[in-house]
Amino acid sequence: MLRNERISKPHIYIGTGTCGRVAGAYDTLEATRKYLEENNIPARIIEVGCIGLCSYEPILDVQLPGKARVSFRNVEAGQVESLLDDVFNGHLPDDQVIGQFQNDIHDPWDTVGRIDRIPFFALQHRIVLKDCGIIDPTSIEEYIARGGYQTYLKCIRNYTAEKICDWVEESGLRGRGGGGYSTGKKWLIAHNSISDQKYLICNAAESDPGAFMDRAIIEGNPHLLLEGIAIAAYAIGATKAYIYVMAEYDLAWRRLKIALEKMKEYGLQGYNLYGSGVDLQLYLVKGPGAFVCGEETALIKSIEGKRGMPESKPPFPAIEGLFKKPTVVNNVETLSNIPYILRHGPQTFNAIGTANSKGTKVFALSGKTEITGLVEVPMGTTLKDIIFRIAGGIKDGKEFKATQIGGPSGSCIPAHQLDLQVDYESLWNAGAIMGSGGMVVMDENTCMVDMTKFFMNFLKKESCGKCIPCREGTRRIHEALENITKRSVNEGGHETLERFKGIMQLEGLAEVIRDTSLCGLGQTAPNPLISALTWFRDEFEEHIFDRKCRAGVCKELRVYYIDVDKCTGCVACLRKCPSNAIVGQPRQPHFIVEEKCIGCGMCFDVCKFVAVTVK
Repeated sequence: MLRNERISKPHIYIGTGTCGRVAGAYDTLEATRKYLEENNIPARIIEVGCIGLCSYEPILDVQLPGKARVSFRNVEAGQVESLLDDVFNGHLPDDQVIGQFQNDIHDPWDTVGRIDRIPFFALQHRIVLKDCGIIDPTSIEEYIARGGYQTYLKCIRNYTAEKICDWVEESGLRGRGGGGYSTGKKWLIAHNSISDQKYLICNAAESDPGAFMDRAIIEGNPHLLLEGIAIAAYAIGATKAYIYVMAEYDLAWRRLKIALEKMKEYGLQGYNLYGSGVDLQLYLVKGPGAFVCGEETALIKSIEGKRGMPESKPPFPAIEGLFKKPTVVNNVETLSNIPYILRHGPQTFNAIGTANSKGTKVFALSGKTEITGLVEVPMGTTLKDIIFRIAGGIKDGKEFKATQIGGPSGSCIPAHQLDLQVDYESLWNAGAIMGSGGMVVMDENTCMVDMTKFFMNFLKKESCGKCIPCREGTRRIHEALENITKRSVNEGGHETLERFKGIMQLEGLAEVIRDTSLCGLGQTAPNPLISALTWFRDEFEEHIFDRKCRAGVCKELRVYYIDVDKCTGCVACLRKCPSNAIVGQPRQPHFIVEEKCIGCGMCFDVCKFVAVTVK
């Protein structure tokens, strides 16, 4: 009953995770409630998290008694009535069906394919995301009915903490936050540290632009994370655990808060849990959303109420961390793998992936792919499979150009490296990093200089300012990139010399930042520039010497001209030009004075006769 397998009335599932809310899921939810009320249909509405198909949101599933659950895509509020009319009358609209959740209990729908066989899901191996978008994230009862918390209770009753650390090490699980350090080894260091108090910290402060894995896991299945935290705390001997959540993650915060209250009701946190002698207290902490707080020592400072700034290591947090006590910091995905490893055995997890990178990895796909969202694939899956088979390739038939992997301090991977396997060693050997799992896909219309400038601007703003190489170096790199994307019409000789001087220093400056910055975030900050220069140097040279952006993205490098054969002399462009760069008489062809043009594109936007074009 709690698993929603044998039901007596219709169940309607609506994805109300953050991606669903942005797409209009709350309007769909209200329209569904109104429909059921007006038609006097005794159905149950269940809000679920994101199943991973973010570009298909709002997603609405319908499960009729005895029939398989069917998932529908892009269901806007205005489409709810016609969709539910069709479903309740036994007809499924083909244009919106994603697939059905087929099993041995329910009768399948004819002519509807299985959802786990569509290309997006067929190549995935879901461990962490298995129940996201499927179960009610606010129901601890449903999580328990699916085997939740049984592993935790089994651990604290039957196994020593050291044995659990050994099993996690045997599984080959490495930190999914970017560092890739052995989770079991980190746990053992903290376990063997002598102290009257130890702490576990769950780092849910993902602040990478384009990364939303942790948020989706929390919103879709918070109890999976909490069970992983509870097991980890027991393994290292911690009686207190902190969950550090970004302040912007309002829905994740609320669902975690509900889940923690339910844990207390069921006696899963507190003192002497189920007579085992184990104590556990969990605390939620709101972080400021600073990128630097993703670094574990900066995160610890933030929890202590201090400014989030990295500290030099050693000592490492596993020996001296929060409040000077042994502390383990793991991210959401790492901890969410723990229940699976201890339920199925370390060898099951170890059998997935490559020789040195075990298990699966969750990636947040954004950018120019046909499907954007969350995917979980075995380590060793190629970039080509992720982008072209799972995500459906590049939008509008455009050519693939590059993908930025590893977040803002990651690296871009060009087209000729699409066969690269996604694992720690392969990416490292290619000059890239796994990071937390953000993957931004770019097509032929992307300007690599502009992309690099965007990431360097982000890193410049997010630098904590503690060490000079990172603070000043990222600013200088961004200034140099700004200079090569500006118009040179009014540039004097001195300014030209300064621009070329900055450009010539770019690579050397990047090396200094990488070699001398205090923390890992500063050390990886030059990666976007280094990788873009390695693979797309011709675009940089084009911007520098030809003052041209082939993608037409850099506005100040655009050159506009008017086709005299198409211009009718309507004077619309002349009136709108903010720099008085357009000359001409009414009903006569107009002209653009290039020296005055600031490249704003206003003339291009207002011309109704397609007379203004871009060189």
